[in-house]
Amino acid sequence: MLSRRYAFLFRLQRPKSKGHFAVYVGETERKRFAVPISYLKHHTFQNLLGQAEEEFGFDHPNGALTIPCREEVFLDLTSNL
Repeated sequence: MLSRRYAFLFRLQRPKSKGHFAVYVGETERKRFAVPISYLKHHTFQNLLGQAEEEFGFDHPNGALTIPCREEVFLDLTSNL
């Protein structure tokens, strides 16, 4: 279970979460998260999206946006947004 610090991000249990979009995070084993749409305007999150574009282009293996970084790094980075 995620700590209270990461309550704004959560593992997707349902197919849709209003105001969020799905991302897969991880280098080898990927976990699916719901991310607030508001993150799209943050420079730090845009850098993560740039990394995903460099690695995968527009062909994401899971059918959703995949961010190729460790889960801990992603959670730490997004906790500051």
